[in-house]
Amino acid sequence: MSTGPRPNFYRPENQRYLPIIQGTNMYRSLGLSIAVAVFASDLISKWLIVNVVMDPARTIDVFPFFNLVLGYNRGVTFGLLSSGNPIAPYLLSGFALLVVGVLARWLWRSTVRLESAAIGSIIGGALGNVADRLADGAVTDFLDFYVGGYHWPAFNLADVGIVLGVALLLVTWWSGETQRDDGTAPKV
Repeated sequence: MSTGPRPNFYRPENQRYLPIIQGTNMYRSLGLSIAVAVFASDLISKWLIVNVVMDPARTIDVFPFFNLVLGYNRGVTFGLLSSGNPIAPYLLSGFALLVVGVLARWLWRSTVRLESAAIGSIIGGALGNVADRLADGAVTDFLDFYVGGYHWPAFNLADVGIVLGVALLLVTWWSGETQRDDGTAPKV
């Protein structure tokens, strides 16, 4: 038991404790909430597609430009790095988890609302695809957009989360929203 005085957390020399105590990084919670929402919506949508909607598997015309289909992607974006090697899903998942770790560290330090939301969206999408890849050896894709005879490669809600997150990051950087909400530059 320490007999010295308790630290005053509001003194400048103790500022390193403030984000946890004051909750000044409420954007961390925003990013984590978005990550959980994207992850959960992706897993639920895939379960519904595989077990309810696509039982039996078929093409469902929804709009003149949109179908529901059932596909499995063993590679990464657009089937790149697709391989029949049984270790490939683990290697791709390991790489994705490494990226998620880097993004989580970035989220932990982020002091910009839009940036935190974007990072959370990317993390949730990446984890959704990792869960699918580890469970099935492939990622379940079911959203099929097309114009005439040209079909964009099928994708899922995790992919939507990743793309929206990247788009939000680009908007953040291009709009100059890289400053904290108090107007100061974030610490790197």
